[in-house]
Amino acid sequence: MKDLDSRTRADMAFEVLQTAIVKGEIPAGQKISEADLTARFGYGRGPLREALQRLEGRGLIVRKAHSGARVVTLSFDEVMDLYEVREALEGMACRQAALRMTQAEKDDLKRLLESHEKDIEEENGAAYYQKEGDFDFHYRIISGSKNAHLSKLLTGDLYHLLRLFRYRSSTITGRPVRAFREHWRILEALEEKDGELAELLMRRHISKARADIQRRYNSGQLKF
Repeated sequence: MKDLDSRTRADMAFEVLQTAIVKGEIPAGQKISEADLTARFGYGRGPLREALQRLEGRGLIVRKAHSGARVVTLSFDEVMDLYEVREALEGMACRQAALRMTQAEKDDLKRLLESHEKDIEEENGAAYYQKEGDFDFHYRIISGSKNAHLSKLLTGDLYHLLRLFRYRSSTITGRPVRAFREHWRILEALEEKDGELAELLMRRHISKARADIQRRYNSGQLKF
């Protein structure tokens, strides 16, 4: 029971810290201090260290000789490159999902969007934060493609790095509501089994998010 409790605390610490990193509450480049995190979040050293190891495994924390562990940082050019890769691969996944998802999976996706709508309303339209995995609209579509190679590419390290910038994009004024509407249009294409339209809409959706990040960066509103 003691080991189970420790494991549960480690899982909780991992979830809390990952969310804090994705939302920028623990900013990119910040040095990781176990003492500071223990004081801030209240987790013991054992669960905290296990959580940090898992975050390092996902590429959200990096360790460098003589400088310790820090939250990962990416340059603007690296982020733009990642979004171009994401646009191409997720567009392909969406095309395949339109043809391969079952009606039950599409019904579940609709219920997920309905829950997201409530979340956006609670934030007064200021943010669109999606938890990882099955709580994430994009993750569900990637899984729905039923393409193991695509899933491996899109739900590995790339997925967790991109979540950092997907959240930044979702806080741009007006973007949460627009992104949500774009999700509904993508779902409609999936329902119609129109793979060509589904791919087009997904690529356009990701391209808009990329353009929003680029605009904010060029105007000095966003720094890397």
